[in-house]
Amino acid sequence: MQQKRNLFEELKFQLNNGTMTNKLVIINICVFILIHLLYALEKISGSSLISVLIEKFFTLEATLIGSLSMPWAFVTSIFSHIDLMHVFSNLIFLYFAGNLFERYFNSRMLLLTYLFGGIAGGTAEVISATFLFPNDYHTVLGASGSVMAIFTALAFYSPNTKVFLFGVLPVRLFVLALFFLANDLIGIGNTNDHIAHFAHLGGALFGFLAMQNLNTDKNILSKIDKLVDFVRHFFRKKSNRKVSERKVKTDEEYNFEKKNKQDQTDRILDKISKSGYDSLSKKEKDFLFNQSKNE
Repeated sequence: MQQKRNLFEELKFQLNNGTMTNKLVIINICVFILIHLLYALEKISGSSLISVLIEKFFTLEATLIGSLSMPWAFVTSIFSHIDLMHVFSNLIFLYFAGNLFERYFNSRMLLLTYLFGGIAGGTAEVISATFLFPNDYHTVLGASGSVMAIFTALAFYSPNTKVFLFGVLPVRLFVLALFFLANDLIGIGNTNDHIAHFAHLGGALFGFLAMQNLNTDKNILSKIDKLVDFVRHFFRKKSNRKVSERKVKTDEEYNFEKKNKQDQTDRILDKISKSGYDSLSKKEKDFLFNQSKNE
């Protein structure tokens, strides 16, 4: 008989063993809840600094200087939502597009497409707001660019795949992709709809590029994957090198260090015998305490 898991056990199970789609959905929901807990804390405490914290950490400022001064926002913003309908629509779209993506490819490719599609979308929004619409100051948040990257990649990889709108109406992927593309192109310059159209287009462009030269070294996901592995191995080797340098000592170095520590210990003990423990400085007390732990 299968044991039932409660909500927290199920969330933990999905984060450890679930699909990448489920993990991304859960992370987005957790960030949404965290943001609103912070807003609730702001109302209770009356501190406006919390709103500033949310804006600086979770939203991407669509200016060149602002975005470069807070580069982490290129990543944090693609997991952040404030409006309930915004997070609901994005995550419904992510759930179905992500699961379909993982049928064709793998979880690592989905993660890279989500992350770098979102970063590409944020970059496109910053560039457009800086050079095309410099008077339109705004911030950007939401998974829309990432979702558009995933969906566009699917549309180029398998354009004739049918999806059922509202579970009833069959529509081919390329038709939906054209609809969304047209909607964003028409919406360019419309500041009243509060939609980051260039972020969608930037994500869509990345999704298109992700499907070019598949299974070759020229593919953009393959290049990013290799770069990520290189950086990870570089820092791992650097960390291992530091550990090795700390561990390897010659007998002469070891004996010299041991003698110095023993001499210092003897001086402190002699001071205690003459003037009492309270006469020791904080540094001497800390040294004596650390030596007692190492014995």
